[in-house]
Amino acid sequence: MDAATTIYLSDYKVPAYLVEKVELVFVLSPHDTRVKSRMQFYPNPATTDRRFTLHGVGLTLISAKIDGADVTPQDIHEGIECPAPDAPFVWEAEVSIAPDGNTALEGLYMSNGMYCTQCEAEGFRKITYYPDRPDVLAPFHVRIEGELPVLLSNGNPVASGDGWAEWDDPWPKPAYLFALVAGDLVSHPDTFTTRSGRKVDLNIWVRDGDQDKCDFAMRALKASMTWDEDVYGCEYDLDVFNIVAVDDFNMGAMENKGLNIFNSNYVLAHPDITTDFGFELVESIIAHEYFHNWTGNRITCRDWFQLCLKEGLTVFRDVQFTSDMRSAAVKRISDVSTLRNRQYPEDNGPLAHPVRPESFVEINNFYTATVYVKGSEVISMLKSLVGDEDYYKSVSLYFDRHDGQAVTIEDWLKAFEDTTGRDLSQFLLWYRQAGTPRISIDESYEAGTLTLRMSQHIPDTPGQTNKKPHHIPIAVGLLAPDGREVAPTQMLELTQAEQVFTFEGLSERPIPSILRNFSAPVMMTGTVSDDRLAFLLAH
Repeated sequence: MDAATTIYLSDYKVPAYLVEKVELVFVLSPHDTRVKSRMQFYPNPATTDRRFTLHGVGLTLISAKIDGADVTPQDIHEGIECPAPDAPFVWEAEVSIAPDGNTALEGLYMSNGMYCTQCEAEGFRKITYYPDRPDVLAPFHVRIEGELPVLLSNGNPVASGDGWAEWDDPWPKPAYLFALVAGDLVSHPDTFTTRSGRKVDLNIWVRDGDQDKCDFAMRALKASMTWDEDVYGCEYDLDVFNIVAVDDFNMGAMENKGLNIFNSNYVLAHPDITTDFGFELVESIIAHEYFHNWTGNRITCRDWFQLCLKEGLTVFRDVQFTSDMRSAAVKRISDVSTLRNRQYPEDNGPLAHPVRPESFVEINNFYTATVYVKGSEVISMLKSLVGDEDYYKSVSLYFDRHDGQAVTIEDWLKAFEDTTGRDLSQFLLWYRQAGTPRISIDESYEAGTLTLRMSQHIPDTPGQTNKKPHHIPIAVGLLAPDGREVAPTQMLELTQAEQVFTFEGLSERPIPSILRNFSAPVMMTGTVSDDRLAFLLAH
């Protein structure tokens, strides 16, 4: 991408052509890997645009055909273009790439003699020509040829022999979820039986000698699979689930369909070398990538501006998982510390941006604390507002309605509106407006009534001024001077710039406990006395 090129959410257009099926053949070689593709395209009925363009970067095109006839595509920025029928057709191409020279570690590259891929966000275009955008989904069939003992790709194994293997992924997916790994690896195997009785083969692939460091990661994976069934009703949908540990993997971890790739630091764990925090990190990242199977893979993003939809939601789900596996209170304190120390500075500095930004120049700069951490807090607030029962009903509707689709934040919120009858148009501002809301509260007590006058203000941030009030859930409880709870936690909904809340029928002036469980990612202004802070800490 040109450094001067800015991509805007408002410029989104549906793809001119969609893909019915993708077939790939890889003939692996460090300097000259051949990638042969056969793809079934058809015109998108949602548009009359028939410009046929494919993304491609750093590829040597050897041949290209449409319906068996040779074509000569025209080079365009980061891709090619050529005339295509206004009807279904077959595109075939052969390209050459050099994995050993791929120092960007995007697309297909080599790491200590092992072939590996990283395709999110726009790495697949460095493997072959394709509409490399998340709203183009298709099932993939892959054949790998290479003189290496382990040849892996997405989906289920179809067949294999000496120096070759075939894989088939029946679930439509965008290109960013494609994965291939080939190398001298050994498996730490196990099995998992889903709630419907299907047996899934589990493998953690590592270098020989690291097998003894996989037990914890495998237990974490099986715990994640059980938890996702029990809590969200999400069952795994392939015959195998593979994890590969790669020393030089640059993304930390990646949720490729059925073939998760991790940096070794987030898989290998052993009491002799791993701290308590290290074990928790492995557990949460294993869970996070597995949970993407539904929130990210089965239902993905229409465009990269919707990244918070898959990442914020999946972070929230892995937070829930860790809270259930360990101490919910300790986890919440840790997460709020991360929010305040990492996201707040971003939200209040020169790089402030909304949870769903309006534009970008470099897509890889989208992976921020705001998108991930604040994005998770927004999901948490939504759950607090609608309640546990309606939250899970809404998520179930979202899964049922959008399985196999590429969707937007509006689609996500619509499932909640249809389930609860609520109007969430104001809540959408959490995705559109940058900055941390400031909350001020004045309290008064008279004749058995406590009055809380709340006001909110969102400071100006780069490119955004005069912001509208947010819909903010503020959890409040009332405590007697001796620490007894006078009124249990209530979820107040601050929706105006200034708002008054009253608590009546009190026998004595209570001490309000405000923003319990840190119910919203806001800053409280004003000064609280040390005595009150000590009292709240004690009770």
